[in-house]
Amino acid sequence: MTRDEQVQYWLDIANYDLDTAEAMHQTGRWLYVAFMCHQVIEKTLKAYWCATQPTDPPYTHSHQRLATGCGLYDLMNDDQRDFLDTITNYNIEARYPEDKEELARTLTPQTCRHIIDETKQMQQWIEEHLPATRP
Repeated sequence: MTRDEQVQYWLDIANYDLDTAEAMHQTGRWLYVAFMCHQVIEKTLKAYWCATQPTDPPYTHSHQRLATGCGLYDLMNDDQRDFLDTITNYNIEARYPEDKEELARTLTPQTCRHIIDETKQMQQWIEEHLPATRP
């Protein structure tokens, strides 16, 4: 797979995950709205990594590690960094049930709408920084 194909792969599945977050919002599955938004940002960062770095992105769910490793973290403002820290908390794949329940109690239709909107803004910002040519 070429670098351009890798970038497009990550962008395509990030968009799919965003559509899934919207579907989860419509059905009231708040925890999965947040989780899918986490995935959107992770995959968009991996697309940026593939577009700017000569190596494949690391196997990590840490948004800060990805953003730092590909040079985007230094370009972010404080609000974007705060959002990155917040959305990272919603990686629920490996959490214990009691952790998931605690996270779920913090989510409402309004907070999830806000998370989706912030995710869209962050995704767009990252995509706007994609270079036209890839390494």
